[in-house]
Amino acid sequence: MSDRAIETLDEDECLRLIAPGGIGRIAYSSRFGPAVLPVNYKLHDGAIVFRTAEHSPLDEDLRTGIADADYVVAFEIDDIDISERAGWSVLIQGAAHRVDSEAERDSAAQAGVEPWPDGERELFVRITPSRVTGRRIHPA
Repeated sequence: MSDRAIETLDEDECLRLIAPGGIGRIAYSSRFGPAVLPVNYKLHDGAIVFRTAEHSPLDEDLRTGIADADYVVAFEIDDIDISERAGWSVLIQGAAHRVDSEAERDSAAQAGVEPWPDGERELFVRITPSRVTGRRIHPA
């Protein structure tokens, strides 16, 4: 019998937990099969914003080839304390959009997300949530 309980989080609590930004994982179908990559992100105007290099594998994989079409992805953020066997996980599902227009770019830049790796990371990607779910595990 476990001494842990799993609690389902509502959308407001999920957004509160991820609001400070940090590291998340984008999951998508790449040209080579399923892919999950860590990126640093910020929550800005209700959307996940991160930066990547233009023409990088991630950028190439998220291009649909159809004008104004977005790529559906999942984005996971968590905070786990292994020693306490406790933590939370939030899953965002929605459309990933390459930020191309000047107005969108200016707005995305206000998020203040700075890429960690060296090199050019001038492409902003915005994930607009269509579904936000989360769970917390804690002592029962």
